[in-house]
Amino acid sequence: MLGLSSLMGTGALMAPEGDAKAAVEWAEHFQKNYRLMTDEEKSEARLRLEKRYSEEYSKKVAVDITGPQPGMLMGYALNVRKCIGCRRCVKACVAENNQSRGERPGERIEWIQVLRMERGEFSQEKMDQGYPEGLGIQVGGNAYSPAGQVLEGQYHYKPEAVPEKDATYMPIACMQCEKPPCVKVCPVRTTYREGDGPVVIDYNWCIGCKMCMNACPYWARRFNLTTPVLPKDAMNPVTHYLGNRPRMRGVVEKCHWCLQRTRHNRYPACVEVCPVGARKFGNLLDPESEVSKVLARKNVFRLKAELNTYPKFFYFYD
Repeated sequence: MLGLSSLMGTGALMAPEGDAKAAVEWAEHFQKNYRLMTDEEKSEARLRLEKRYSEEYSKKVAVDITGPQPGMLMGYALNVRKCIGCRRCVKACVAENNQSRGERPGERIEWIQVLRMERGEFSQEKMDQGYPEGLGIQVGGNAYSPAGQVLEGQYHYKPEAVPEKDATYMPIACMQCEKPPCVKVCPVRTTYREGDGPVVIDYNWCIGCKMCMNACPYWARRFNLTTPVLPKDAMNPVTHYLGNRPRMRGVVEKCHWCLQRTRHNRYPACVEVCPVGARKFGNLLDPESEVSKVLARKNVFRLKAELNTYPKFFYFYD
């Protein structure tokens, strides 16, 4: 009795010569269900995907498969005092990494979230505005307005201009943890930490169970609930197999520090576009890199350090 894979393989062999879609689907089925690819098979997959994407987007598309480089451990640092909340990093990330940009629910995906935090203070005027009314004993009047500067804030804001008065901003994306809880829970091992630091996803292996999303404490992963909306003219043809190549419906995706750039000695798009230089990126093993100098000289903290995930994304302030 023929199994499903045999039937699919037979179907691929019967497909018309040059039918890239049929051949790719057959190959991807085997990749998805049986074993990790060898280097030779990766090269074959690269050629198949380049042909498929080039046909689909009507332009020459490159799929890079460059692996981790010796002596490199990627790290990132962000100056929370400098960020002005302009969200240019968000837009640059979407354009660079071929994220879905539709208008209907589930079609818009952004890997970076910029959290707007309102500054506030305790004041004498609010002392009698709590509960019971006029006394404020059980619930103090200062409970209903911001006090100081805390992480709770707004993800969606549309100011007329930035930076706004009495607001600070905290961009959040994948922390590329050294001990990533998302990797630990993946039932098919489709997400894993690369040797140079980034946590990546092989989209062809992802089964869309979303267990990684539930495990991530940084709200960093996104799910393609619908078929991604990626206009042909906006598609970035410079892609990486584990990075920004077009995704399919039903898989999880997230920031990978622009592997298509950083493995060729370029900055991630968000670093390059930041107008105030709040973002720093480099090799944590190189004491002369920008990020190493930040760690050595600035006041640095990790988000949710108490969870022992050991992010390689650091926040700092002067």
